[in-house]
Amino acid sequence: KVSNYESNWLSDFFTATDENGNFTRAIAPYRPIYFAGFIQDKFSFEDLVFNIGLRIDRFDANQSVLADPWSIFPTVKAGEDLSSYIDSDGDIALPTNIGDDYVVYVNDVQNPTSIVGFRDGDTWFNAEGSEIQDASVLETATGIAPLLVDNTRTRGQDIDASSFKDYKPQVRVMPRIAFSFPISDEATFIAHYDVLTKRPTSGARLNPIDYYFIESVGGNAISHGNLLPEQTIDYEVGFKQKLTPYSAITLSGFYREMRDMVNVVNLAQAYPNPYITYNNQDFGTVKGMTFTYDLRPEGNFSGRVSYTLQFAEGTGSNSTSGLGLARTGQANLRATIPLSFDQRHTINGNFDYRYGGGKNYNGPVIGGKDDGTGGVRLLENLGINVTVNAGSGTPYTASSNVSSSGLFTGPRQLVDGSLNGNRLPWQFVFDAGIDRNFDLRFGGEDSKKLADAKVYFQIDNLLNTLNIASVYRFTGNPDDDGYLTDATFQNDITSQTDEQAFRELYNIKINNGSMFTLPRRVKIGIRLNF
Repeated sequence: KVSNYESNWLSDFFTATDENGNFTRAIAPYRPIYFAGFIQDKFSFEDLVFNIGLRIDRFDANQSVLADPWSIFPTVKAGEDLSSYIDSDGDIALPTNIGDDYVVYVNDVQNPTSIVGFRDGDTWFNAEGSEIQDASVLETATGIAPLLVDNTRTRGQDIDASSFKDYKPQVRVMPRIAFSFPISDEATFIAHYDVLTKRPTSGARLNPIDYYFIESVGGNAISHGNLLPEQTIDYEVGFKQKLTPYSAITLSGFYREMRDMVNVVNLAQAYPNPYITYNNQDFGTVKGMTFTYDLRPEGNFSGRVSYTLQFAEGTGSNSTSGLGLARTGQANLRATIPLSFDQRHTINGNFDYRYGGGKNYNGPVIGGKDDGTGGVRLLENLGINVTVNAGSGTPYTASSNVSSSGLFTGPRQLVDGSLNGNRLPWQFVFDAGIDRNFDLRFGGEDSKKLADAKVYFQIDNLLNTLNIASVYRFTGNPDDDGYLTDATFQNDITSQTDEQAFRELYNIKINNGSMFTLPRRVKIGIRLNF
C-alpha cells in the first residue's frame, strides 16, 4: 500500500517546508509495478507439432510524469476558447485539420496577439495547418511561444504539480508460436514467431529537480518519465536434415524487428528552455542466417559447429548513442546505420571427447581379471572439452581530429566518414578444459550416493590471444590516440613541468587493459551437486 505521503509527494516537493520555513524537496523512491502472466500448450495435428503461448505484461511506472515534454507549464489547446487568451482584433479562425487537443503557439508568450502554429505531440504545423519539419520557423524574437494557461510562468522555478500527470500503465500482449512438420523421412521444417518486450530502464525515473533547474541542465539528458516498453518481434524459419544416425545439419533464416527503442532527443523548441531528454523513437532490424552441424555422441566424441551471417541496422544502438548529435543542437535526424553489435560473421565450435562410467567405459584399464572385471579405470568419467569462438569486428565511428583521451578535457571529436563506418579487427578465442565426475559415497560402492562431484581444470583463452575490444577513433589503434605526436598539441606538451614524465604518464593512462579482451585465465575447482 502506498503511503499518504508518497501519493502526494510531488505536491509536497514544491510546497512542503520544515519548521524553519526551508523547502524540504523530498522525493519519493521509484517503485514501478510490474507483473506478467503466461500460458503455453504443445499439441500435434497429424504431422504438425505446435507450441503456442501467450504472455501478457503490465508495466506501471507508478509515478507522476511530465504532461508535455515540450512545455513544462500547462498549455492551451486549439479546442478551447482562444479569445480569452489571445488579444486579437478579429475572429480567431483555425485550419480545418487542426484537432481540438493540438497545442497552440503564438507570437509572444506574455502578450499573444496572433497564432503562428500548432503542435500535435511531436508533429508541428504552421498557422495555415501545413505540417512542417523544422519547428524553429515558429520562433519569434522572444523565442518559441506556446499559449500558456498562465503566461506569467517563465522559468523553471515557476513549475508546480499542475505540470505533471500520472503515468498510464502499459499492457503488452505477446503471442509466441512455433511449429514443425516433416518434409521427408530425414528432414523437418521449423518456424517460430515471438513478440518480446522490455520495460524502460534508461531515463525511466522522473526527477523534478531537473525541471526546477531546467535553465542549467546544459548538455545532460534528463527524464520526463513517460517512456514505453521496448518491443522486439522475432521471426525464424529453417529446416533440419539428418545426415547419419549421429549427425544432422540445421539451416535457418531469422529476422528481428526492434521498436520503441529508447534514445536521447534534443527538444530545441521546448519551453522555457531547450533540453535533452529520452524518448521511444529508435528502431532497428537484425536479419541473417545460421548454419549448424551437430554430432551427437558417437563413441567418445561429440561436437557442434555453427556459422552465423548477420546484418544489424537501426537508428541507435543504445539509449545514449545519439547524445553527441543532440548536444550539437541539431534536429533529431534519424538514419539507419550499422548497430554497435553488428557482427557480420560469427563462428562457434564445441568439441568434447569423453569416457563414460560403469558398463559404458571403454578406456584403458590397469590390472584386472581376464574377463575384464576389476582393475583401475584410469579415465573413467573423464572428458576433454575444447571451445573455439571467432567473430568479425564490430563497428565504430572514426574521428577526423585528435582528442586528448588521457586528459580530463579536450576538443570534441568530429566524425570522419559515416557513423559506425569502420570495423574492429576479428576476434578469436580458444578455450580448453578437462574434468572428471565422481560419486561421493561413504561405506563402499554399495552405499547410498550422497552427491555428484566434478573436478575441473579450465583454461580460458588458451593461446593468450590479444583481441582488440575497442580503439581510439582517430588512429584506429588500441594503445595510441595520436595526441602525443599531433602537431596541434606540441606546445602544450613541451610547456609541461617535466615533458618526459608527462609523456610517460600519458602513455600509461591511454594504454590500459580495457581496450582488450581478457588474457589467459586458469581455473581449478570442484562442483558438488546434492
